[in-house]
Parts: sequence; structure tokens; C-alpha cells
Amino acid sequence: MTAPLRVGNASGFYGDRFDALREMLTGGPLDVLTGDYLAELTMLILGRDRLKDPGAGYARTFLRQLEECLGLAHERGVRIVSNAGGLNPAGLADAVRALAARLGIPVRVAHVEGDDLTAAHPGSLAAHAYLGGFGITACLRAGADVVVTGRVTDAALVTGPAAAHFGWAPTEYDRLAGAVVAGHVLECGAQATGGNYAFFREGDVRHPGFPLAELHADGSCVITKHDGTGGFVDTGTVTAQLLYETGGARYAGPDVTARLDTVRLSQDGPDRVRVEGVRGEAPPATLKVGRNRLGGFRGEITFVLTGLDIEAKAALVREQMAPALGKAADVRWDLVRTDRPDAPTEETAAALLRLVVRDADQQVVGRALSGAAVELALASYPGFHVLAPPGKGTPYGVFEDVYVPRDAVEHVAVLPDGRRVPVAPAQDTAVPAVVPEPPLPQPLPPGPVRRAPLGRVAGARSGDKGGDANVGVWARTDDAWRWLAHELTTDRFRELVPEARDLPVTRHPLPNLRALNFVVEGLLGEGVAARHRFDPQAKALGEWLRSRHLDIPEVLL
Repeated sequence: MTAPLRVGNASGFYGDRFDALREMLTGGPLDVLTGDYLAELTMLILGRDRLKDPGAGYARTFLRQLEECLGLAHERGVRIVSNAGGLNPAGLADAVRALAARLGIPVRVAHVEGDDLTAAHPGSLAAHAYLGGFGITACLRAGADVVVTGRVTDAALVTGPAAAHFGWAPTEYDRLAGAVVAGHVLECGAQATGGNYAFFREGDVRHPGFPLAELHADGSCVITKHDGTGGFVDTGTVTAQLLYETGGARYAGPDVTARLDTVRLSQDGPDRVRVEGVRGEAPPATLKVGRNRLGGFRGEITFVLTGLDIEAKAALVREQMAPALGKAADVRWDLVRTDRPDAPTEETAAALLRLVVRDADQQVVGRALSGAAVELALASYPGFHVLAPPGKGTPYGVFEDVYVPRDAVEHVAVLPDGRRVPVAPAQDTAVPAVVPEPPLPQPLPPGPVRRAPLGRVAGARSGDKGGDANVGVWARTDDAWRWLAHELTTDRFRELVPEARDLPVTRHPLPNLRALNFVVEGLLGEGVAARHRFDPQAKALGEWLRSRHLDIPEVLL
């Protein structure tokens, strides 16, 4: 019987806790340690780095972490798999080899490439296909100790090692789907161990440990963490992460389409959650390509309005700024009423009027805008001041996703000995159709209700996918699920989140998780790099929803 594979995570984004790599290597036994460094915004940042230096384009933090920890990983027999290669995985692989030689550590380094499609997408700063895990599998089967990749799916960092360890074939969809679910739980690091968790007060999350998965040959796993580390792992923390940045019941990827509606969770002891029952289907015939381009320039000024007549003060400054904004392509004003009547401090007596201007011409959002604002310093509303001096305008990016046929991408594993091995695309594919809505539980019987925040009976986690936002909401008990499934319709969601009233909203019930997943199309405009709204990645959208009041059955409170 093949032993379980212990896969840990030490990074959920470029800039995550630097010491996590060492913490995971010294905290307990591991077979593979992964690190996710890429996001839509990160690809734009790396693209701008590469414009300045063609040899750049990878996460330099990863290299500094290895300088401290490569010897530890070698001593303990832990293999390292990371997408820190970003736009230049070959360059990072060479840098790791040079580091290992300097440190005198005999490690075998491999990398995966073929995702870079920038040349085929003129006007893009970076265009990269989301590859699957079988390039990683080939590298590990060839004996690699360190594997670095470019743009692979986040879950590929787990499916690749799992397929290598257990010998899975590309058509073993249920097993691969189980590994995808494990990878999705691990990919954001401490979000699976109490970080950013709706019910964070139920454990000590001051310094949460990073998660790991004990993967089994059938695709099931146990999500846990090293003993003695902070945070906590329970069915709630795992549910929250499963809902993060997903959509419907079918979670399509390059290796497999995982059925999130088949996931079963159970508490398997303290800080241990068993994940089983995951079913998989053939992947789609196309690969997602993320394209990042420069969208223009952006200027921002926040006017502080204090005390009385807030609305009139806002109207005055808007009228005064109007002549300077006439040429701008996009102008957005937001009045944030943070003020309180008879406030005990000046800050709590103030509201914020936020002006964001975007245009292809830096001058329009730079000097013309800042000059007009500065000229109002002694000639506008009483108490005039701004949060920060106006700037010259900064470039912003736009993220788009498109899809290409699988055979348009040359997925290649570059082995430790330099051999280049093509990774064959999936032979069996299927169009991931929408899953019919499952039967809902019987509603709660009528009874007394009380006006209270939704968050008293439900958790939520939200995030972004390009210009769309997702909000996963889950109930903690069967009775709460009976109420939530019938109460939180798309119409009710639009009432509670007025920004979504005129946008397409899709609700996806996931009864096994006692959860509803909402996708709001276009809420984030052109994506996080364009910074379309106050919370450009919708990270706090779920917490806003939880704070909204509804008539909740008293039996649940």
C-alpha cells in the first residue's frame, strides 16, 4: 500500500510571510513543500519588471527564502515545487542552480515552460496559459528536488506531485479531482488555518501556521497543520477556502473538472479535516489564458469633508473640479460617510470624498488634475484638505481572460539533465455544462424572527476573478442551511449588495457544504490592476454581506 503524501504550503502570494518556508520545513514531517506566488496582479508586476530587465520576471523573494532553507530541505528529503518562475521559469531555475552550487548543496533542479503566449497576443504585457500539473509530474519522476514553473493553475502544485507519487494516469479523474480540491484548499496558505476567517475569534489566529494535506492514493486527503503552530483547522476554515474564488459546481481546470458539489467534509480530530467523495470529469478542450496589458494612467485625490453640510461641501468641490475633468475618459466620485454627528474627535466628524480619474494621457490625470485640486486650497469648502498630496498619475493594468485550443500551447518539462520532454494535452475532453440546481432542504417552519446581521448565522468569503467577484456563503448547522437556502436568493442578494442590482448575479447551491456561491459579473470593472472600486479584489465583500440585517428566525439566534 502506497504511503500518504504529505504536501505543505509556504506561500499564498508574492509577499507572503517570509519565514513560512523555514517554519514548514522545521515544524514537522513533509514530503513536498509548495509555494504559490502568482496572481493576476502579480503577473502584471512581473511584466513591468521584465520591461526594465529581460532577465527578471520571477519572484525574487523565493530565491532569498531558498538561500536560507535549501540546505534544510535537502537534509530532510523535502522536494520543493513552486510557480515562483512567473514569466521566467528558466531564469529562476538557473538562479537556483547557481545558488545551490555556491552553497555546495547537491540538488537537481527542473522547470516547466510553454505557458508564455505573449508573442501571440500583441499589445499584451504578459499573456500566459494556465497549465496543469503533468509537467511537474514529469520533472519529479525524473528525480528533481526543486521544480519551478511559470503560470500553472494553483492546484497544479499539488496534482503534479500527487500524480508522480501515486502513479496516476491522466484519465484517473476522481483521484485528480481530489488532489485539485486539496490544492485549492492549500493554495492560499493560512486562509485554511484560520486566516481571514469569518469566525476568527474561535481560535488564536495571531500567527496561524500554514496548512498541509495528507493525500491518499484514492484522491482523498486530510487537511491539517504542523503540531504546535497557531491558528486552527476545522470544517469551517476548509469550507471557506473551498468557496474562495470559485463559481459553480463544476470547477474546470487543465487536468480535470472537479465536482465541488460532491465534496464531503468531516472533522477527523483536532485540526484535522477529512476531504473525500470528490468526483472528477474530463477537462475542457481549451486552456484559459490570462492577458495583462497597460490600460492607461490613473489619478486619485481624497478630499476630507468635516463637520456640518457634508453633502453641500461635496457638491461644491465637484463643481469646482469639473472644468479640469472634462477631457478625462473615466471619472468616478465616491462620498464615504464616515462622519458622525456631535463627534468626540475631528476624525470621526469627517467624511471622505474620493475622486478617481483614468485616461490614456498621463497629463490628464496628473498635473492637470493635481493643479486644479491644489488651486482650491484656499478657495473651496471650509476646512479644505486632502488625505495626501495629489500625484502625477500612475499606470494601471487591465486583466482579461481568453481561451485557446490545448494544442496551441507547447507544455514542456525541462528535466534536471536538460532534456526537454513535451507534455501531451489531455486526450479526452468535455464541455463543462452547468449542473442542474440540486434539490433544496425543506424550509424551516414559520416562527418568530428578529432583525439581526446575516453573519450571526452564516460565514462568508469573497474574492475576484478578473472583473467578476464571487461570494461564498455557508451555514454552520442544518437548520441554518434550511433557512439560508430559501432566504438568500439572487434578488435578496441584490437588495443586500446594492452595487450588484444592475449586474448579472448567478447563485450556485452546494448542499454538501451547506453553501451558496454567488458570482457577480462586472463588479470589479477591468480587474484588480485597474482598481475600479474601493475594495478592488472584493476581499471584504463577504464581510459586508454578513453585516447586513435580515429577519432571522429566533431559533437560529
